Parts: sequence; C-alpha cells; structure tokens
Amino acid sequence: MNNKLVIWDFDGVIADSEKIYIENRQKYINDFFGLNWDFQTTINYLGGLSDFSNREVLDKLGYKTDDKFWENLVKLDIEKMNNGGLKAIPGIEDIIKKLPKQCVATGGLKPKTIHKLTLIDFWNKYFNDRNLFTVDMVEHGKPEPDIFLFAAQQMGEKPENCIVIEDSVAGITAAQKAGMNIIAFLGCEMYCHNDTYIEKIKQLGVKYICYNSKDLENILMRNYEI
Repeated sequence: MNNKLVIWDFDGVIADSEKIYIENRQKYINDFFGLNWDFQTTINYLGGLSDFSNREVLDKLGYKTDDKFWENLVKLDIEKMNNGGLKAIPGIEDIIKKLPKQCVATGGLKPKTIHKLTLIDFWNKYFNDRNLFTVDMVEHGKPEPDIFLFAAQQMGEKPENCIVIEDSVAGITAAQKAGMNIIAFLGCEMYCHNDTYIEKIKQLGVKYICYNSKDLENILMRNYEI
C-alpha cells in the first residue's frame, strides 16, 4: 500500500479517554441505582457508545435517568481529565512524531476534542485547525463515512491513499464505507483483553489488528515506510 495520509481516531487510539468515561459511569451508576457492576459489565453495556445511546440502554434495562444525571457525569469526566486523568496511550507520540502527513477525524465535538488534545500537549504541537476534523463539521457521524471522506478531501488525498487507525466498530465501518485502508488499534485497556469485542472486530474483516503501539508502528513501517 502506498498510503500518504494517516487518519487518527482520538478516543481509545491517541488517548485512553474511554477508560475515564467507563470508570465514571460504573461508579455513578452503581451509587445511583445500588448496583454492583464491575468494569467489564459496564463496558459490555455502555462501551463505545455516546451518552445518548447509553441513556437508551439504561432505560431498556429499567434504570430511568434524567438530564441532570448525564450532566453530572459530563462534569465528572471533565474534572477527572483536568486533574491529570487523561493521558496519551504509551508509545503513540513516538509514532506521531515520525509521520509527515496526518490528521485526526473523530466523532467528538471540536471544542471538547481541542480541550483533550491540549490536556495531553498535542494541540498546536501535532494537530491544529488545519488537520483536526470533528463530527460537527459533517452531516452524519460514524458509522457513515462522512468524517473520513471530508478529512481526506481537506488534506488533499484520495480515499485509497489514506490509512485509518480506529478502535470502534462504528469507526471501522465508516472507514470501510469510505474505501480506505484500516488498522484496528485495540491498545486501550477497555479492549485489549476483551475477547468478545476483539471477535467483533475480527468479524469486520480488518486485515491489520494490533494491541499495542509497537505493533502499530511495525505495521505502519511496512505499509507507510515511516
């Protein structure tokens, strides 16, 4: 493959923010409803979903929530990230340093994504307004291909010359619909030991799956020649 542009997802790929979300929801839900969910149970129900979808899941399980419930969780997320809870996944910065052409294309909103990139000291160091693309810039989010196609267009590359690094089923599906090359990166704590989730990714037919940044770098070296 002669890939010219690397397109990064953010949550779970550049930083393990998903772990923060799950830990906060696990504790808050247990305290609020008197449950005893462990981390894995919380992932099974809520992993990889927006809070809008999480609310629907809890409703179907018989645990009714209101707007205040979710507002409090968002505040907890921000507080934990601001207090040093958000960190780049080990080894990812070493790869980013070597890439001549890259961008972020995420399902997150722009202000929140900029805040997260700033917290890990990647904003204006590796990513800026010219190579950050967020869901509020397109009509449809993942699993539709809009965000990836928009990123490629803005970066001046054809879809077939892009390689997407993703961890979610929705993100991988979007990249497939966009006709791009894909690396499934399952290096965050939520997914690297989750056999059920790993099997879901394998069923998507992804050629390259890796579980740590070293494996990711090796795949990129073979296919991107960094």
